[in-house]
Amino acid sequence: MTGRGSSNRGSADLGSIVKAYDIRGTVPDQLDEGVARALGTAFVLMLRDGGDPAGTIVVGYDMRESSPGLAAAFAEGARAAGAGVVDAGLGSTDLLYYAAGALDLPGAMFTASHNPAQYNGVKLCRAGARPIGQDSGLARIRDLAAGLLDGTVPAPTPAGTEAGLVRRELLGDYAAHLRSLVDLRGIRPLTVVIDAGNGMAGYTVPAVLGDARLPALPLTIVPLYFELDGTFPNHEANPLEPANLVDLQRAVRERGAEVGLAFDGDADRCFVIDERGEPVSPSAVTALVATRELAKHPGATVIHNLITSAAVPEIVAEHGGLPVRSRVGHSFIKEQMAATGAVFGGEHSAHYYFRDFWGADTGMLAAMHVLAALGAQPKPLSELARQYARYAASGEINSRVTDQAEAARRVAEAYAGAELDRLDGLTVRFDDGAWFNLRPSNTEPLLRLNVEAPGPDRMAELRDEVLAVLRQAAGSAGVRLERHEP
Repeated sequence: MTGRGSSNRGSADLGSIVKAYDIRGTVPDQLDEGVARALGTAFVLMLRDGGDPAGTIVVGYDMRESSPGLAAAFAEGARAAGAGVVDAGLGSTDLLYYAAGALDLPGAMFTASHNPAQYNGVKLCRAGARPIGQDSGLARIRDLAAGLLDGTVPAPTPAGTEAGLVRRELLGDYAAHLRSLVDLRGIRPLTVVIDAGNGMAGYTVPAVLGDARLPALPLTIVPLYFELDGTFPNHEANPLEPANLVDLQRAVRERGAEVGLAFDGDADRCFVIDERGEPVSPSAVTALVATRELAKHPGATVIHNLITSAAVPEIVAEHGGLPVRSRVGHSFIKEQMAATGAVFGGEHSAHYYFRDFWGADTGMLAAMHVLAALGAQPKPLSELARQYARYAASGEINSRVTDQAEAARRVAEAYAGAELDRLDGLTVRFDDGAWFNLRPSNTEPLLRLNVEAPGPDRMAELRDEVLAVLRQAAGSAGVRLERHEP
């Protein structure tokens, strides 16, 4: 970790950590306090370049060992550029979004989400929790920060004194806001096992679901790994990897719980386990929450990304809503939410977005909707979720490919007779309702394949067929199965 001095880095270095939707890298070789300080200044300069006065920003951080120091350095850089800073302290990413929305301030959250312990990063937003992506400010922040670090961009001239720093506790306000959106008081008693993965849900869940200052809820919470520990001693805080759900699944079955919830490291994603210990598809959760929001807002728009199940737009339309398809990625979903006034949006990665939460994603609010739906009727979760799951899906299959563009071209050529769609990568649809999407990773030499079909046999047939085309395109040494996510 560096001190107050600048890091000796340039645009090439920062280009490796500024991703499509956030900033993320290893500490301290890619991201240190010098870089964080430059990013803080660059953030304020970018906002002002775009006409945002950026008089004050809000900063939060997760439980990783490097997070407080990086956040403090970022705040120093922002204050040196003349912006005041509200220090929200320890929190989840959705708590930071709450702060940016409720206070109407641009925000910065220091977290690497589900990445291993050696990583850290920054998620940035404009006032009102509006997204910042590569094309909407991140690239400019990268270039400005690189220039500040190598001296080609002059540091802001001090205005006599640095702008102020104010510490503000927001956990209670965040919890009260969520509780105002979903009323859980009248549901039947539920035993809920929650795996926080040693991440920020261990801090936010007790405040939202168990704070004695709020009305008591008919929930018995069984906590797993609520101790905040950025080394992740029990398992990685990524609930989309099956290995990270094993402890939760076992605990749900052993305790006879009605439901299990798993959060990622910064608690903006939530994954659901039914009473049998089986995962509930995030597409089914998207459809379930969509129906609840449409019951309150008839005819509203619901956003879904293009790899969610075909059941999602079908169910939205059946309940009187307008389904709108989006590219994969939170900045695209949030832009669509704002452009359409959508009441809700869901991704198959277990990110869920709410108009009542400034269009931002919050795993906690999605979990509360699941608890409310489950507790309002007598059926077990497996039976309830079955109403929203109509098709067989492969999950995401990542293949390591040397030449992504050529491999994707060969796949498109092989299916030239089907319906081709290029909104995000390549989507191919067939007359029998089967489809697949093949997308390049933004950060690795991977092609991501998702396949869905009316039945498991057709899904497996199409999945294997597409993988065979990929392997043939690149040669047996050029394509390697990387992992298979649910």
